[in-house]
Amino acid sequence: MMWRITLWRYGAVVGPGLRASGRLRCKIKGNVVVGQGVSFHSGADNYVGGDRLVNLQVGPGALLQIDDNVGISNSTIVANNSVRIYRDTFIGGGCDIYDTDFHELLPEDRENHQGNISTKPIEIGPRAFIGGHTIVLKGVSIGEGALVGAGSVVSKDIPAYQIWAGRPARFIRELSVTQKETK
Repeated sequence: MMWRITLWRYGAVVGPGLRASGRLRCKIKGNVVVGQGVSFHSGADNYVGGDRLVNLQVGPGALLQIDDNVGISNSTIVANNSVRIYRDTFIGGGCDIYDTDFHELLPEDRENHQGNISTKPIEIGPRAFIGGHTIVLKGVSIGEGALVGAGSVVSKDIPAYQIWAGRPARFIRELSVTQKETK
């Protein structure tokens, strides 16, 4: 109930059936839409992500959209442009999803706090699985049913029904047609 109230205080639209454990840390200046049946696990109750809290940061004019039946554990999502997590996707413990570089690229621009900070939208799923402690970087699209191995760094698009893993994430193999059809 506290999560719903906290998100509502920030102007988020939250669907029915929200399930959450632990505490939420958020800094929301943009728009947040949470579908029905979404599940958040935060803090020490979820051993996979350690005792990390779920952190949601949404910048001015940005959008964080989490569709129906998504599960997120002990992860951080930063949307300064747009992050969309499609239905039935699972984000493992300790993941970081960033649609921004956070800072200017050139040293002179960083020192003077001037210049452009690059942001690009992120899309994940539907029915994707992001293994624990993975980092998803700006501009990435992860296709339907894709699986990302734990501890990966995703810096380029992952097609539907493929397994990728590593630092940086690379193609491992296709999911078989039989596996696709049983879903």
